Amino acid sequence: MIIILLWILLLLLSIAVALFVCLRHWLQNKKKKLHASTSDNRVYVGIFHPYCNSGGGGERVLWCAVRALQEKYPKAKMVIYTGDIDASPNSILEKAKNVFNIALDSDNVEFVFLKQRNWIESKTYPHFTLLGQSLGSMVLGLEALCKFPPDIFIDTMGYAFTFPLFRYLVQAKIGAYVHYPVISTDMLRRVQSRQLAHNNKKYVARNPFLTWAKLAYYRLFSKMYRWMGRCADTIMVNSTWTENHILQLWDVPFKTHRVYPPCEVSHLKNLPHSEKNDEVIILSVGQFRPEKDHPLQLQAMYELRTLLAQEESLWNKIRLVIVGSCRNKDDYDRLKNMEDLSKHLSLENCVQFHVNVSYDDLLRLFQSAHIGIHTMWNEHFGIGIVECMAAGLIMVAHRSGGPLLDIIETSEGSQNGFLATDAVEYAENILNIILDSFDTNRIRNAARSSVERFSEQEFEKGFLRATSTLFTDA
Repeated sequence: MIIILLWILLLLLSIAVALFVCLRHWLQNKKKKLHASTSDNRVYVGIFHPYCNSGGGGERVLWCAVRALQEKYPKAKMVIYTGDIDASPNSILEKAKNVFNIALDSDNVEFVFLKQRNWIESKTYPHFTLLGQSLGSMVLGLEALCKFPPDIFIDTMGYAFTFPLFRYLVQAKIGAYVHYPVISTDMLRRVQSRQLAHNNKKYVARNPFLTWAKLAYYRLFSKMYRWMGRCADTIMVNSTWTENHILQLWDVPFKTHRVYPPCEVSHLKNLPHSEKNDEVIILSVGQFRPEKDHPLQLQAMYELRTLLAQEESLWNKIRLVIVGSCRNKDDYDRLKNMEDLSKHLSLENCVQFHVNVSYDDLLRLFQSAHIGIHTMWNEHFGIGIVECMAAGLIMVAHRSGGPLLDIIETSEGSQNGFLATDAVEYAENILNIILDSFDTNRIRNAARSSVERFSEQEFEKGFLRATSTLFTDA
């Protein structure tokens, strides 16, 4: 019986190897024909961004990167792998212009539309989501590879499991821009300490055996993630927090470059504030995703109302405006849940939700707002935080991740914002800002001065420097 099983395993292994060799041969021939069809030795740069038509900070990274590469390598052809099959190339580029104020050479951009994006949707995997999405990204990556085999492959969304496909099947050089690690030691600690979180359900946290099993699963997955990540030739990370975790997970110090994401600071720094608005507007900017923890913002408003119980006239002037983009039905469901929560807390008259706003509308909101709020725990960086600071808002962000390590300074004499961890602390900081308990003008000026290092120009310099090795002999 054992001999039969060994023969079956050997047969399956032989079939797998044969399929790999045949697929590799077919892809390399397709790549050769692609180059033979042009006479100018053009380099094809494939950029993997399945949600390129979303309006978040990751998409600003994508379009700034494409613009920088177009200017630096005019003969290179940019190929965007996207799953936005309901959008046209022109509408995608038009949205990049409207939302991010980024104009691109449309003649030098080609879109490869992927039909298997459902393989990376979290809703597809109610359990073992990390593993399911990662293996699903290999299916989507294989579709991208079969439709267009590139010379250089750059992943800008964090799908490390696609790296070995492009590296070993078509010998593409691999670049990665990592917004955050798929798994981190912080996640392991949360599971080990049995804390409730959006990715650690109550029934798991309360059960010692399930906690042990989830830890074993996370540790096995982190080893797989390490092997995949080490296939990259150059790795860019967006913050100190992300850099520390990637170095710990992948152990690639000589390949890793810290490249802060691009933030629209030059224009925002010169944005005038509206003096006609009597309301005190607290502005939140971020995608409607579970990790952004928008409910904490509503809880902070609830606590603020408690602190202002004797100041009803002042409370009536305060408004929380939550601005964000929705990518799919899950995001819209979360938005609906937040609207219901605001009604449950009796905050519906002082909370507004703005979805998928244009860049011009966002500028108007910046001009009318006074305070910025951001509540994500271990936010990998925080583009929305930087933009709020550049626009002159006094920022209150979570005391963790990028805001703590890279963006906000709270030391006396150099303070440029505030940090908090829970609803009460957020409310107290907001109240102090409203009552001008601190020198808010000095903090505002310090904030605007500190954000220049996060400009689009600085990003493009760092991105081109980190990716230059990919274009050597390409």
